[in-house]
Amino acid sequence: MRVVVTGFGALTPLGSTREELIKAMREEKCAIDEISRYPIDDREVTLAAELKDYDEEKEFSRKELNRLDRVNQYALVAARRAMEDAKISREEIKNRRVGVYITSGIGGLGTIEEDYQRGMKRSFDKLSPYFIPKAIINSVGANVAIDIGAHGACLSMVTACASSTNSIGEAYRAIKNGYEEIIFAGGSEASITYLGVGGFTSMKALSSSKDKNRASIPFDKDRNGFVMGEGSGILVLESLESALKRGANIIGEICGYGVNCDAYHITSPSPSAKFAREAMDYAIKDAGISPSEIDYVNAHGTSTNLNDKLESLAIKSVFGSKRVKVSSSKSQMGHLLGGSGVVESILSILAMNENFLPPLINYKNKDEECDLNFALKAEDYKINYFLKNSLGFGGHNACLIFKRYWLWK
Repeated sequence: MRVVVTGFGALTPLGSTREELIKAMREEKCAIDEISRYPIDDREVTLAAELKDYDEEKEFSRKELNRLDRVNQYALVAARRAMEDAKISREEIKNRRVGVYITSGIGGLGTIEEDYQRGMKRSFDKLSPYFIPKAIINSVGANVAIDIGAHGACLSMVTACASSTNSIGEAYRAIKNGYEEIIFAGGSEASITYLGVGGFTSMKALSSSKDKNRASIPFDKDRNGFVMGEGSGILVLESLESALKRGANIIGEICGYGVNCDAYHITSPSPSAKFAREAMDYAIKDAGISPSEIDYVNAHGTSTNLNDKLESLAIKSVFGSKRVKVSSSKSQMGHLLGGSGVVESILSILAMNENFLPPLINYKNKDEECDLNFALKAEDYKINYFLKNSLGFGGHNACLIFKRYWLWK
């Protein structure tokens, strides 16, 4: 059974609407800036990619905000936009086999911070009764299922930075094998907090650059860590039969998925890059195509030393002499952790439909160990197939193949 994409919803540092996202890519916008969420005077890491225009009070009532962490809010906003974009009513969702596969890499970190501070000041017996429901990761998907009335499977797969890519891949498999007709798949992240930034800072994972144009620089020789981003993205995946029956606007097709684990180290990728390569091979085989048919790779490309070096090795081993076009959307909007895979897939789908390449911006100095064929500009380019990589802490490797939709194949 073929699985197509019939809509999306997004809330990202680059924008939210189709027009905003296309414009941001075309104009090679950098959404990274100084952190405004909290004071940064004495902080080692001062840059992030925040949602600058997000106003929670325009989206939710005060009563709703009391029970929703920002990670839940972002997912709900994206899901409502996805439902609107796919032109699916709540009544239709109620009467169909509709699933929700929406996750997060970390969950309600802001809530954990706030309630810990409240407990220290007052008493841990007087925490908010909403603390646990706001903090746990499955609430991200569960709140969406409740909001849209979806009674199919509601799953939140947590694989660190591969979480939303795995959600899309598992949703693809569920529809392909006849378990669901429609699935809202994606992820959300809201970790620009003291704990989130501080935790990654202590691991030496974040860039300490003070120059927003030289902070998130995937594959550049001067890279020194990733930049935290935030937001949410959700794709509406649907069987082709269902989409044609209801006259849906099909914006792409997912045709391949590969997943495995390095089983090597809790944060570092395997130095051989063998399993990242195999995950790509699995996805390409699942799609029934050859590597030569892939036009573009949207890389995980975190701007960390090890990821970029080893992902480059894996890409070269898959594609051989083919100089496939490669870029990382994290150069524009930082790393949305568990939400990165879906948001980067959305950007790539939009670029595929508009016939241009998502750019790798702010790249200056070549690293001989990352000698790929980078798309340094948002140049006009026809993409028929693209591959999306996500490589998460714990050795989680997830790869997707999307293609331009043709009715006949």
